[in-house]
Amino acid sequence: MKEKRISFGQGKGSLTHNNREFMADNVDPLRTPDNITFVCQPIGEAYDQLFKESTERYNAKQKRNDRKVHGSYYEHLFGVKPCNTVRTAADKRKSFYEDVVQIGKKEDSGYGTEDFQLVADCLKEYMEGFQNRNPNFYVFNAVLHMDEATPHLHIDYIPVGHYKRGQDTQNGIAQALKEMGYGEGKMAIAKWRAAEVEVLNKICLEHGIKPLAPEKARGTLEIPEYKEQRRQNDELKKQNAQVEAELGEKREMLKAVKEKTAKIAEIDSIETGKTVFGGKVTVSQEDWQNVTDLARKEVASQKQTKKLRKERDDAVRERDELKAKLSAVSLELAAYKKAEEQKGLFTREKLKKEAKRISREDELSRELRKAKAFISACGLNADYQQYKYNSTTRKNVLE
Repeated sequence: MKEKRISFGQGKGSLTHNNREFMADNVDPLRTPDNITFVCQPIGEAYDQLFKESTERYNAKQKRNDRKVHGSYYEHLFGVKPCNTVRTAADKRKSFYEDVVQIGKKEDSGYGTEDFQLVADCLKEYMEGFQNRNPNFYVFNAVLHMDEATPHLHIDYIPVGHYKRGQDTQNGIAQALKEMGYGEGKMAIAKWRAAEVEVLNKICLEHGIKPLAPEKARGTLEIPEYKEQRRQNDELKKQNAQVEAELGEKREMLKAVKEKTAKIAEIDSIETGKTVFGGKVTVSQEDWQNVTDLARKEVASQKQTKKLRKERDDAVRERDELKAKLSAVSLELAAYKKAEEQKGLFTREKLKKEAKRISREDELSRELRKAKAFISACGLNADYQQYKYNSTTRKNVLE
């Protein structure tokens, strides 16, 4: 049975990319017609379908105008017109969520491999049951991309929750997960994701694929940056493994050399006492030749040992350099992710400040309309038209 890695992670949520309103560098336009669009509904239309009636019911109950939802529910939450990228509200609710699902990698399931269509069929089957499994995740956009390196799904959905206080139907992922039976708290989304991966695993097994554990998400890296970082990490791991293998071979060679050196040392330790003919020892030509050969081997062994030690030291140094490079790449990747998170934070702060400013302007506008109505009711319109305010002397003057 074929083994393939499952990838199930959160996407950035760019509908223009998903629907090919623009073409990235990694897209093959000739294969774009092969993409499968399961659903493609404008997000503004989806919000009206899901929340418009609920908003009207909520407004009908409100006696105070300032408590009503003015404009669309989407604009009320996110302060802008409906758009094709993810927006985050002041209470951290997102306009929509995206999951990217992939089976296998470019090497074993990419375009041109025999399993390219097989993994696409598995993803198609998985997507066809997604909405029924997740009734509180309203899928308004879903596309199977066949025009990139490897088939993969982009699933965009709006979480729908039902509440007793406030508007009875709202965008709320925590409540949506709770209503679908995944409990509350931080582990709810993890439980849901594990259940979806299990569904995908079952589909893969039915098609002759043994699924491996899902890969970790790539965070906020763009696709080219993520692929380059992964390539560098894979290359460093490969080099490190090669160095470790070479070190193993050299250790074996050193072991053999030490054994030979020990045997020579045993020969050197043999004592030769004096014979009855004096202090000299007479040996045969064959024995003399053996002793000479052993002496030469010892000299050669010492030279080889010195050479091997140098090679070992060089290999260890090279391994340490590779580890340092790997550590630097990891730190760079972490810094990049942190910078992206900070960018997101700054954006949210700016949006919050802008929303506060708009709210203040609305309040001043309402006060102005109220003042004008009061002046008119008191029959002071003519005086109001003649009234001038001198900002320098702060004196009220009537012409």
